[in-house]
Amino acid sequence: MNLTGPAVGDSVGLRSRVVRWREDAHALFHADWLLVGIVFAISGLGLATIFSSTNALTQVSGLPRGHYVTRQAIALGLGLLALGATASFDYRRWKELWPLLYGATVPLLVLVRYLGGGRGGTTAWFDLGPLQFQPSEVAKLVIVIAVASYCHAHRGELDAWRLAVAVAIAGFAMALTMLQNDLGTTLVMGACALGVLFVSGLRMVHTFALIGLAISCLVGLLVSDSFNEYRIERLTGFMNQQNVEDARDASATEYTLQLSKDAIANGGIWGQGYGAGQLTQNGYVPEQHTDFIFTAISEEFGFVGAGALIGVYALLCWRIWRAAMLAHDFQGTLLCMGVLAIFVFQIFENIGMTMGIMPITGIPLPFMSYGGSAMIAYFAAIGIVVNVHMRRFS
Repeated sequence: MNLTGPAVGDSVGLRSRVVRWREDAHALFHADWLLVGIVFAISGLGLATIFSSTNALTQVSGLPRGHYVTRQAIALGLGLLALGATASFDYRRWKELWPLLYGATVPLLVLVRYLGGGRGGTTAWFDLGPLQFQPSEVAKLVIVIAVASYCHAHRGELDAWRLAVAVAIAGFAMALTMLQNDLGTTLVMGACALGVLFVSGLRMVHTFALIGLAISCLVGLLVSDSFNEYRIERLTGFMNQQNVEDARDASATEYTLQLSKDAIANGGIWGQGYGAGQLTQNGYVPEQHTDFIFTAISEEFGFVGAGALIGVYALLCWRIWRAAMLAHDFQGTLLCMGVLAIFVFQIFENIGMTMGIMPITGIPLPFMSYGGSAMIAYFAAIGIVVNVHMRRFS
């Protein structure tokens, strides 16, 4: 009988665990803590702005003053857990595991179409008691992981057939989301997929083919019967903007845009002060704590405050870009570029639609707008970037 075998095996296993612990600790030392700090700073400002912009809403609905802030703070806490999970799970393992993740997400997108709730013609989330879960928010990140992992596996071999497979991976999830009548999230999915594909080394002819396909799909949706009148009005209303004094003289979209621009202009250079914005505190701008939260920032903190927020977002995007450039491998670069595409598209579209230079699509402002599923997904996305950055030497 060998009495020393198990002891030796246990010793080797212990040393192996110690080595892995040291490697993880070393990787944690190289995490981009500035990026994490930026995310928490924006999220903190978001909580304060949600509290200010829901004053009238809570009074009318009879809810406690901090109702929306409390729910958003819970989502922020869950987001922190999501960030920790995606940052600690070695991103290189997604090369083998992405089909399982994708396969688990698709059924949720199917079920929510028939069992989910929503508003404005959408059926986008599951009601889980006091909370709501929106699978399409998770699907955005899953598309980044799936397309990035697939393109990395076929780097240098991304011919027309393999490109078609990559497009199908993203397109199938986008089609299921479009069936929920959620155009905004569908556009974000398309943006992040295109961001990954453009960086993956496409030929010029494939690049123009993808651009043409994207334009054709968008035009096809607009002229088809898949859009209800409400969605078409939101998309085209910004083309017929005019100064309106009475809601009876314009469509709902045109009147909303006018109120949005009035709130931004009312802030002037320095703003009316926190909690002192007339339009914000009286609830004139619809959905001001969600889609139009930028108008609350602009009215209460003015051009200086709104410009500072845009500057912080620019810093956030730069840190993600930096992580992509410093990545240890091409898979890490693709993952970061997909995440960057999500944030760039959503920030530009959301702020643009409040100013009337982009159509209203219902896309939230990252880390600012009220919404639990979106907040958790944003933190998970940042966790992936942190993961790539802290493993750049391993």
